[in-house]
Amino acid sequence: MGEILTGRVALVTGASSGIGESTALELAAAGVTVAVVARRAERLEALVAKIQAAGGTALALPGDVTDEAFATQIVAQTAKRFGRLDILVNCAGMIQSGGIEKADTEEWRRVMNLNLYATLYTCKAAIGIMRAQGSGDIINISSTAGRRAGPGASAYCASKFALTAMTSSMRQEVARDGIRVCIVEPGATTTGISEGVTDEKFRKFISEHVSKEGSMRPEDVAAAIRFVVSLPPRANVSELLIQPTMDTAPI
Repeated sequence: MGEILTGRVALVTGASSGIGESTALELAAAGVTVAVVARRAERLEALVAKIQAAGGTALALPGDVTDEAFATQIVAQTAKRFGRLDILVNCAGMIQSGGIEKADTEEWRRVMNLNLYATLYTCKAAIGIMRAQGSGDIINISSTAGRRAGPGASAYCASKFALTAMTSSMRQEVARDGIRVCIVEPGATTTGISEGVTDEKFRKFISEHVSKEGSMRPEDVAAAIRFVVSLPPRANVSELLIQPTMDTAPI
């Protein structure tokens, strides 16, 4: 698969940790030039150094993708710097607790801004570039929470359900332009997503959930993303549900 991807250019958001970081490493190892985006500049620089030390090419673009102007600019900057944009992977995301009756509406906005609107901004900016090339892959990272809602994290579930709908609509919009679109829905994956949870009890629950026995690792999801973008152009994996092998839940 390495020869298939050599020479392509990717932009990965949420790349300072977790699935985003592993995806950047996985794609770079396959010969892809990678631009990486996140708010934590020091972690991005360390990631770029790691990729370069292994013989790859990478560019750090620190900033906040919930800022529409910044999200639009990094897409254009990547394409201008490397002459094209072949792969966009939207990994930036967050989770918070809470229901509906006592909802913190400002917190809902923060969740929706990162999990949905930030992805909208980068996708919107990338489509024209990919259409002009006649090809491209857009991968949006969702969750099994985008299929099965629960009372404990209503904003997170709503954002992921919305992301699934947006991604499906986008695929139908751009398919005839040679642009493939895929939503990836991982189950329990050991990442630091619980670190930003404000509710202490829920933070502990999420931390234990993603680190329980049999949970996937970020590199497992990254390997699946590499598979998706390595397929022949006529094949589009439009939806990819990935669950831990030991998970016996129906979805």
